[in-house]
Parts: sequence; structure tokens; C-alpha cells
Amino acid sequence: MASPSFEIMLGRARHPLVLALDVGSTASRGAIYDANGSPVRPRAKVPHAFTTRADGTSIIDPDQIVREVTQLIDQLVDLTVGHPVAAVSLDTFASSLVGVDAQGAAVTPCFNYNDNRCADEVALLRAEVDEDRIQALTGCRFHASYLPARLRWLARTEPATVATVTRWMSLGEYVWLRLLGDTAAGTSVAAWGGLLNRHTGQWAPAMLELAGITEDQLNRIADPADGLSPQKGSKARKLWPSLKQAHWCAPIGDGYAATCGIGDASGSPVISLATSGAMRMLVDDPVGTGGLDLPRGLWSYRVDSQHSLIGGAVNDVGRATEWMMRELRLPDDAIVAAQLHEPPSAITPLVLPFFTGERSTGWVGSARATLHNVDFSTSALELYRGVLEGIVWSFQRIIDQLVQVGGPIASARVGGRVAAEAPGLLTVMTDGLSLELVAVNIKRSTLLGNARIALDVVAPGIERTAVQTAAALRPGPHCVEFYDRRQLQLDRLYEAVVRSAQSAVG
Repeated sequence: MASPSFEIMLGRARHPLVLALDVGSTASRGAIYDANGSPVRPRAKVPHAFTTRADGTSIIDPDQIVREVTQLIDQLVDLTVGHPVAAVSLDTFASSLVGVDAQGAAVTPCFNYNDNRCADEVALLRAEVDEDRIQALTGCRFHASYLPARLRWLARTEPATVATVTRWMSLGEYVWLRLLGDTAAGTSVAAWGGLLNRHTGQWAPAMLELAGITEDQLNRIADPADGLSPQKGSKARKLWPSLKQAHWCAPIGDGYAATCGIGDASGSPVISLATSGAMRMLVDDPVGTGGLDLPRGLWSYRVDSQHSLIGGAVNDVGRATEWMMRELRLPDDAIVAAQLHEPPSAITPLVLPFFTGERSTGWVGSARATLHNVDFSTSALELYRGVLEGIVWSFQRIIDQLVQVGGPIASARVGGRVAAEAPGLLTVMTDGLSLELVAVNIKRSTLLGNARIALDVVAPGIERTAVQTAAALRPGPHCVEFYDRRQLQLDRLYEAVVRSAQSAVG
């Protein structure tokens, strides 16, 4: 829960104020933050859900999100009457893609990062181009979550629709286009799509050619400090005249926002546990300095002219735990958590938790979940623990490559709704990773990070309120040998099931 002193009423807020908006996998959220970074009560939320199908479809109506964001801004503007808002900021799930026609209307749904119907194009790209060279240029491997494969797939499967598209953009860009009449690709959003030259911070011509598009089909790139302006006749001008002078930030990726919401000045790695998950480090990386060498399992996303995020992503964290909680009809959370404090056991099933495919570190988008060593005697709790251990194994693979970039990792900060909602996850993660974990005990850490980024633009010299953290969780020494063995077992299972299947398809 949030610290009682962290949230404030508007009368106690220190100016300038920021209106922050977060479009996530399960809802759109919004809140007002004061200059110290404290959220002002009340906050606003509009739930939503993706349309998903067995063929890998994962989409949502982009105009639905425009309506949701409009509703949130309406509520928050009403809250701030008499208190001017200095900036409006927006983050969305990344990557995303919307095709827009000459009139500025969406002619495609919004494709989510885990829509993996373009997986065949990934294999073709890998056969066509040196993937290591592409990663050195963009910070990204080839994967169904990135835009080169998705754009090629759309050109092949929906040529009539593609012919009507004049601009391709992320969901956040589309929302601002419809509301402001002006838009830009935030640097982090552009990087998350796999089309950005990470060394220059500009679109990479070689990637655009590979994707089959031209630069005039994309929006300009902007850092958070580069503001947008509501155009004459725009919805924003008509609906929210009080925001006319506000700094409208270019949209950013939710992973960038989450990192800034959970992280602190120490620069420790940040683990984000939500519907999906990631482990990230924010590093100094000025444009033109050449960038860090990356292991194959990691990505590097430029977020502005001075910094990049390095890390890896896990498709299924909350998706996996929520599916297990629902389908297995587990007992009360307290009982589950108590059981997971018991020493680990060799009878726990081995689980590769790829419910919607793999991102880091193997990039096999077509991978699916595998349960091994399950028999008639396997209990629901044992199966649930197996899923948690599989998630932890996924993060261990990321850590093994992060240490090649930044050296040994002794501790990390962790946050996100699933950190609090999935019983026993942090216990298993602390022991399984042999890592000290500091849990950030606030809700909506992504929204907070979004606001902090905007505040760095409009209130750079003001100290931010520290967020509440729990006591550090430290691994039990008796678990190290067990989890070393478990990692080797899961590595072998991965090679036998995922890699062998990939080789057979190839």
C-alpha cells in the first residue's frame, strides 16, 4: 500500500502540478502530482482489455483509448480548478502500432507487443540480415514485438489496408494526434519499436527500408523536454482551455516510466512485475558516444539524448500468476504465501512460463508454456510454485547477461502490482536469484515515474518525496545449491523443447 503521508489533498500540493496518464495492459489511469512528486487524491481509472485469440492476436481499439484518456483528463481537470497544471504526460504499453490515414483516423487496430502473428517474418528477417549488426544499430533483436516484422507481416497479409495508411505511429502518438492535432514519437517509444538508431537518436534508414516504409510515414522524434502544443480547433483547446499553456510531453514507453517510478538515485537495477515483467538499468549514454556492447539476450532503448535503458523483458508475469490463481483454485493468499516460505523441493514441476511467447533472452516469440515432471500426485500449490520458479529462472537469465555489461549485481529494487498481488512471488524470487530485493510499496509506480519525468522538465530544482520501501528481503543460504541445480534443469528443458522446436521449424 501507499504510504499515508505520500498521497496528499490538493490544498497541500506544491506547485507546479503535473497531470500524468498511463495506458497499461489492464486499464488507463491518471493522477495529479505536485512538484515533490506526491500524488493528489483522488486518482482516476478506466479498465479495459485486449482482444486476444488463439492465433496470437492481441489488439485493442485505439479510439477506445482516446475516449478513455479524454475521460481521465476531464475528471482530473475538474479536480484542479483554480490550480494551474504545468505539464501533461502520457505513457503507454510498448511497443504498439496503429496505422493512420490522411485524415488522421485509425485504419487498423492497435497491435500490442505480444501479438505474435508476425512470427514467421522474424524467421525470414533472421535469414535475410545479420541480426547482431541490427542489434548493434538499434539495441533490438528481431522479434514479433518489434515493428520490422509486424510491418512486413501487415504488408503481406493486409495489402489493401496498408495502402490506405499514410502514417504509422504508436498508441500514445495516436492519442495525442486525436486530442492535440499535433504529435511526435517520444524517443523511448521510437526505440521500443526497433526502428531507431540508438547512437544518433533518429530513425535508422536501414531499418525503415527493411520494414518496407519511408521516413515520411513516421512522426518526428522528441525527448520529454520537447513539448507539443494543442492546435487551433483541437479537442484539447475546446475541452480543456485551462491546459492551453501546459507543456504536453511526447508519449513515453511504460517501461521507462516504471523504471523511474521504482528506481532511486543509487542506480540499482529495477525489476518491474506487472502483466509482463522486466529488469532494467538506466545508464548514461550521450548521443554520439557509440553505446555499450550488448549481449544477445538484452536490449538497449534510448530514452533521451543523454540516457538509455538496458535490460531484458519477460512476457508473462501477472498473466502467468493470475492464470494459475484462477484455474487452480488455490487457497487463500495467506496459506499460499506460508507454503512458499517452506524450503524448495525437488518434486516441484519444471515450468517454462511462456504463455504468450518468449522475449529475453532467447527471443522465440512462438514459444509456449511447458510443464514437466507433473503427475497424478502433483498438487495445485506445487504447480503454482513451479510457475513462480520458472518466472525467476527467466529473470536469472537476464541477470546473467546484465552482469556482462555492468558487473556484479548484489541487490535490486522491485515494484509493480504483481509484486504485491502474487502470493509468495518475492520470497521465491529473493531465494531463486540469490539477490537482496527492496520492494517499493506504492501503487501505480509507472504513473509516478511518468510524472517524475515530466517534473524534471517543469520543476527540475525541487526535491522529490521519497517513496516507502519495505525492509530488504535477503536470500536464505540453504537455497543457493537448490536453485543452481534448478536453473540447469530449466536450461536443459529449454534447449530440449524450445530450441529443438525452433530448429525443426527453421
